Amino acid sequence: MTDTVRIALDAMGGDHGPSVVVPGASIALSRKPDLRFLFVGDEAQIRPLVDADPTLKPVSEILHTTVTVAMDDKPSVALRKGRYKSSMWLALEAAKTRKADAAISAGNTGALMAMSRLCVRMMPNVDRPAIAAIWPTTRGESIVLDVGATIGADARQLVDFAVMGAAMARILFDIERPTVGLLNVGVEEVKGVEEVKEAARLLREGHFPALDFRGFIEGDDIGKGTVDVVVTEGFSGNIALKTAEGTAKQIGEYLRSAITRTFLSKVGYVLAKHAFDTLREKMDPRKVNGGVFLGLDGVVIKSHGGTDAEGFASAVELGYDMARYDLEEKIREGFAQDGAAAPDAPSEPALAGAAS
Repeated sequence: MTDTVRIALDAMGGDHGPSVVVPGASIALSRKPDLRFLFVGDEAQIRPLVDADPTLKPVSEILHTTVTVAMDDKPSVALRKGRYKSSMWLALEAAKTRKADAAISAGNTGALMAMSRLCVRMMPNVDRPAIAAIWPTTRGESIVLDVGATIGADARQLVDFAVMGAAMARILFDIERPTVGLLNVGVEEVKGVEEVKEAARLLREGHFPALDFRGFIEGDDIGKGTVDVVVTEGFSGNIALKTAEGTAKQIGEYLRSAITRTFLSKVGYVLAKHAFDTLREKMDPRKVNGGVFLGLDGVVIKSHGGTDAEGFASAVELGYDMARYDLEEKIREGFAQDGAAAPDAPSEPALAGAAS
């Protein structure tokens, strides 16, 4: 890694495009001065925003293309119209060729996963990718994966997720041996589907010095922060993520309704404003915006499509950390220490499975 970290940004991705991506990059730069940017997209839209920022302009380049991937494009359609020339593909290609240390997009999740697998490719001996999300908990933060990339993962793939999630946790949480749990319908060894029980057996009996396997955990353990890394397959992981997001919004609506209902409740809000501000900060989804596509031979980050500049800055900073502290090398170290080798990756990756 050089003295700087260069991030390729799909400037046209997401609901807002350059109007969020460019100021988001500027916010991240103010916190990480060694960042450098490659903005990919329509230069006519990007250039005025970059030139208007005297701090951002000297550390930025623009790669022009007018081809974009729509948020509602199916992966197959996105590949047909956007392969080799869309802003999403060109940002990924910069990460693949090491012209950038990471690629970030707020665009279509399924298209980004499909393009990532074709362009960046999988790491050797990694069968399927996983999307890892940062999850706020009562004791801090945990990592949950997979939240939508691989539907119906088998036992060996779940073990791979555990190794990759632990590598990510070592960077984010500065923990030598992160604790890891398998999400299940109960903590008893006899419970759960066969794939999950077999993954638990492999993790217990294998040699995994880079992680501390704690067995099964249940859904309520995610919010408690019982372990540093929660491992599950993409179907249940995506449902858990969307449920948590919906519950957070529901609680927010309840609070807003309660504090505006009567004069006394408004007075109570004023008196307890500091506590409410702390709660709002803790529940702010922008602070944990960004999912890491683990298993790829490069760093790729998916930002939420509807986020604002502050949220996009969080995704940029996540990409910075993954690149600066060499996520790929830590994953390789984890697999090198693994007593049971992962299966060989297929020569041509399948495109099905990414959840939006």
